[in-house]
Amino acid sequence: MINNIARSILVTAITAPMLIACGGGSSSGGGATGTLNLQLSDAPVDNLTSVFITFSGVALHTAGGTREIVFDQPKKLDLLALQSGRTATLLEDQVLAAGNYQWIRLDLSEEAGDLYVIDSAGNQYPLTVPSGAQTGLKLVRGFTVLANGTTDFTIDFDLRKSVKLPTGGDYKLRPTLKLIDNAEVGAIAGTVDATTRLQVDCADSQAYAGAVFVFEGADAVVNDADATTSPYVTVPVEDLDNDGVFTYKAAFLPAGTYTVAYSCQVDDLETDETLTFTPAQNVTVTAKATSAANFQ
Repeated sequence: MINNIARSILVTAITAPMLIACGGGSSSGGGATGTLNLQLSDAPVDNLTSVFITFSGVALHTAGGTREIVFDQPKKLDLLALQSGRTATLLEDQVLAAGNYQWIRLDLSEEAGDLYVIDSAGNQYPLTVPSGAQTGLKLVRGFTVLANGTTDFTIDFDLRKSVKLPTGGDYKLRPTLKLIDNAEVGAIAGTVDATTRLQVDCADSQAYAGAVFVFEGADAVVNDADATTSPYVTVPVEDLDNDGVFTYKAAFLPAGTYTVAYSCQVDDLETDETLTFTPAQNVTVTAKATSAANFQ
């Protein structure tokens, strides 16, 4: 974890590419229906231990109007618990009119105690979302619900690119979001052995297990998150079962080729430090499969 907490939250809103759901049936409406499953996942942020956001519903917009889905009970989620392929369900088997949808909006609750963060020292701070109560968190590109088919998407928050602490104010959130078609993505997973983790140049190596950096393309330039060539995603290395075996999983990766490397150093986004990486590996990801890359 980063010891020096940043004092500003800057987020670049990223719109998702146009995604077409897979499944049988026609994409035209005509009174036909399909079902939508919508999950939420997250990439980590180094200077916080929890980011709590409460969702009150989901809105989906078509040319014919907006479908508002209000949850019976608001869903309060710690986004930092949704790493390494872990997800939370927002919609499950939701029946919708078949056809094209232009955007998805995640509606937020801004009641007291519904939005806040906890830093690495255990301090709690309010989290504000500019115009969040009015506009929610919107993904402004479309997708298709196919008639008599099932559409499975994951909304991926990238809090590492979204969260910094402003000087003299509360945390603010303008999230970086990706809308991911689960039928088109795979994962990279593996182990990191003790010799690799406990390197002499890693002052925090006993307390910090490090992270795996994933870059798009083969033989990509390996660098830290604040460099010109930024990783597609950075995932923590964890001993999930407390058995001494440290693993990682980079999930929801579009099919293609990636470069992966491990660093046991803390990537402080507020400084210009240069991280030391293991030799990089090229990994090919295929849809609905997990490719292995171990660091020994």
